[in-house]
Amino acid sequence: MTIDRLSRRRAVGLMTLGGVAVSAVAPVRRARAQSLDKISYQTNWRAQAEHGGFYQALATGLYKEAGLDVEIRQGGPQLDVNALLLAGRADVVETDALRTFNFARDNVPAVTIAAVFQRDLRALLSHPGVGNDSLAALKGKPILIGAAGRTSFWLWLKAKYGYSDDQIRPYTFNFAPFLADKNMSMQAFITSEPYAIRQAGVDPVIHLLADNGFVNYSDILVCLPRTVTERKDAIQRFVDASMKGWKSYLTGDPAPANALIKAANPDMTDDKIAYGIKILREAGIIGGGDAATLGIGALNADRWNGFYKDMVDCGALPAGWDVAKLMTTEFVNKKVAML
Repeated sequence: MTIDRLSRRRAVGLMTLGGVAVSAVAPVRRARAQSLDKISYQTNWRAQAEHGGFYQALATGLYKEAGLDVEIRQGGPQLDVNALLLAGRADVVETDALRTFNFARDNVPAVTIAAVFQRDLRALLSHPGVGNDSLAALKGKPILIGAAGRTSFWLWLKAKYGYSDDQIRPYTFNFAPFLADKNMSMQAFITSEPYAIRQAGVDPVIHLLADNGFVNYSDILVCLPRTVTERKDAIQRFVDASMKGWKSYLTGDPAPANALIKAANPDMTDDKIAYGIKILREAGIIGGGDAATLGIGALNADRWNGFYKDMVDCGALPAGWDVAKLMTTEFVNKKVAML
């Protein structure tokens, strides 16, 4: 989670924009036509630039052109998207590889069909000059880490850099302790906390975990196997239109999507959205990795299985899970949308 995310408030009332009704409690959707196949898409958080491609596909008519009536449903701090998927309350959900691996624990059916973010957004932030500006040099220094991070990427950092738990300071999604202590580092998502911290007068050093070998797919599209089997054509059209939406959002005019994002989540201001788009572009979050040669949404089975092994090796997950069955490249790697 991020400081911006935790500060957002649920929108009240229903607003109409460009013929599309949007609110924070009701799904965003195009007017339904009988000939269109309905797809419900559940995001992992409230509307923001990190969902821009989907809103762009909705706002510019790409979904409708693909024969789809798509609902985009916002996530939030108390929402378990995996539970919604298993309950059949969403056709496709947005989650990450590390959480998806847990489906294999109890042999629960789920399949990943695309990876929007080729690089994980998570990072550690430090003050300039602390630890020679490297992750390795942060060993032994205090770091603000949230509860969820302690059972995931923190274990990877411990295994790779020799960090120890006595370095941890509780992160309550308030970065005041970071601002007050120049020796303090903190966890962050690069699309939000650095912006807020710069507004407070500090230009932090950003240690992106993906630049240092943490190869998690942080935003993936997951659905039930029966959906893949029974609605294969509709799912393919949804994936293709969504990835075209991302290309349009990052290389064209993002205004149509931004209007829907701000209507759904009024806490998303123009400057916050612009910063998010800038980082998505510059850090190769969507167009980097295998997407550079195979198209937006690309998946790589070797990377998928290799990251699971990394998590086993650092103690974040147990060995023996069959995670290979949790993903398919059937719907991606076709160069449908290239950045």
